[in-house]
Order: sequence, then C-alpha cells, then structure tokens
Amino acid sequence: MLIIKGADVYAPEHLGMMDVMVCGGKIEKMAGDIPVCYEDCQVIDGRGKILAPGIIDQHVHLTGGGGEGSFHTRAPEASFSELIRGGVTTVVGLLGTDGITRSVENLLAKVKALREEGITAFCLTGSYGWPSVTVTGDVKKDIVFISEVLGLKLAVSDHRAPNISVDELIRVASDVRVAGMLSGKPGIITLHMGDDPRGLEPVFQALERTSIPIKTFRPTHVARNWDLFDQALKFGKMNGYIDITCDSGREKKVAEALRRAQKAGVDLGRITISSDGQGSWSDYDEEGNLVKIGVSSVSAVFRQIMDLVRCGELNLEQAFSIATANPAKALELSAKGRICPGADGDLLLIRRDNLALDMVLAMGRVMMEHGEPVVRGTFE
Repeated sequence: MLIIKGADVYAPEHLGMMDVMVCGGKIEKMAGDIPVCYEDCQVIDGRGKILAPGIIDQHVHLTGGGGEGSFHTRAPEASFSELIRGGVTTVVGLLGTDGITRSVENLLAKVKALREEGITAFCLTGSYGWPSVTVTGDVKKDIVFISEVLGLKLAVSDHRAPNISVDELIRVASDVRVAGMLSGKPGIITLHMGDDPRGLEPVFQALERTSIPIKTFRPTHVARNWDLFDQALKFGKMNGYIDITCDSGREKKVAEALRRAQKAGVDLGRITISSDGQGSWSDYDEEGNLVKIGVSSVSAVFRQIMDLVRCGELNLEQAFSIATANPAKALELSAKGRICPGADGDLLLIRRDNLALDMVLAMGRVMMEHGEPVVRGTFE
C-alpha cells in the first residue's frame, strides 16, 4: 500500500491537489487528505509535482524493427529500463517490415518477459506481409486463444507492403473483427501507412462496401505526408481513430498535424500518439535506394507530449489524453489510461518546474525514482 500526498492530479482531466491511495496494484481512493493509518504504508511526497496516468504506447517494435538496409540494420530490441524512463507502463508490441528473420513467437516471448518484469504488455500478430505470419497458423486463432494478442499488423500503400486487394482487406478485417468479438478483445488491424498515393483509399472502399465497424481499422504513421493526413482527417471525422507517430528528429510534423486536425474539427479524442520505438525510420532516393536509416526511441511519447505543452500547442489535459485515455479507450483497456478508483496503479509523477519525469509506478510498484529506474530488466 502507498499514498501519494499533495500532487496536482491530471486524470487526465485536471482534478487539482489531492492524495491518491494505491493498494494491491489498483487505485483504491482519491481525496483531499487521506490519513496514513498503517505503519507499513509507503508515503510519497507529491508536492510540487503533477500526477498523471502512465503512458500507453501502442506501437513499439519490442524485438527490434528495421532490416531494410540488410542484416546490419536490424534494430535491437527494446529494453525494460528505457520503457520505464519514457514513462511507458502499457505497451503493444508488433513486427515491422521483417516478418522473416523475426517471428511472432519471439515477439510474444518478449511480451511475456515484460509482464514478468513488471509492466503491462500486449502484441499484434502479423507483420507487413500477407498472408500474415502467426503463431497458430491462423490469424483468428492467434487472437482468440493467445491472451496477449489484441489484433493484427498489416502494411498498406507502401512500397514494402504486400499490395493486398480490397477484397482481401475486407476478408481479413472480417476475420479480425469476429476473433475480437469471440475473445472479448478490440480486434483491430493496425495499418502501417506508407507514402503510396492510394493512402487510405483501400480502407474507405472496404468501409463503403461492408458493414465492418470503422474501429476495426487503425491507421498509423498518418502524418508522414500531408495528402495522407488529409485522408486521415476524413477518417477521423468518420469517428475512426488515427495514430500519429512521434517526430523522429528528421522532421517536426506532430505539432502541425495537430493544428490541422483542430482546424478541420477532428475530435481530439479520436487521436492517439505512439513512438514506433525500436523501429527504423528510413529515407529513400527517387530510384528507391536506401540513403539514410535510424532507430526511433521508446521514450519518444513522453518527450513529445511535454514538448507540445512547452511550445503551447496543447495544454496538459490534452497532451496526457492523446497518450493515455485515448489509446486506452481505443484498445478497450478499461483499467488503463485514467486516474480513478478501480483503475490500475500506473502513475507518473512529473516535476512542475521543468516537466521532467521524476517517478514511475506500474501496477502500484515504484519503477523509477528521482529520474532513474530502480527496477531493471533481468539482464540489464
């Protein structure tokens, strides 16, 4: 049991100064002043700090991404402590371009390891390719029978994509939708969006021709070019979720994307943000040759939302929402993304003076103090 005293609570809605009690990994009570009634109760001083929900990063290449520049460009896997440094308490892992030298089995093993080490972790089956790589040999069975698998990863409108037809997209979306219903999961297809001019057109055609709910399709990397983002804004106004990838250091697009979304009248609640952590970003010349490659950080989401606050693009409520409550709702994780009684004790304490991450709790367990992890991965 622990009590955080006197923090300024963003749930992510601003609730003001209060105490928060965590017991058995869950938030037990929130009040103006909670008395310390037990000798073994840990008391954390939250004065001068902001208390926010833990980050939910729904797009991380936990076993490493990349590989487009041959074997030496295979990115390393994510480390537990780097996730903690980024305030990530819930993560969804997935494969990228490489579904050949990397496997869903290895990804699933990494997810199980992260759970044992102390954070909440899920994954998607599949990769860029089609037919999808799986554990059981069947996308539907992976989703139904493997508790950690929430849906499918697939690439569209990209030079590395399998270029599946609209009919094939409809069929796999139907399978994922039904598998999600049978297993009580969101049943989603995370769609890696490339620079192909078709953009989201295959998805719009699938929606027009069927009654598959729009929530089944989850396009990501939607701000990679502005023509695609215009389509994403249309998708968002149809009540679809759109996922914006954090700035990688090459270009600064997130702030402009959010300005365009607000101008277009897209509900901020339909927008999420993710890191693409341990995935590679790459630049190609006009002939399709790789000219530059790098690796995205799993700590990117926290840095991105705090930068958006510092530059005045978002207020704290809005910034926390796109990284906590919005992805929790999109992934149908009712115990995540909020600070309220009954929610999981995934919490961040942030210094008010400089917006630096000071403490991380995952399921009520202190993982980081004074900006340094106190719990690390088994072999770190």
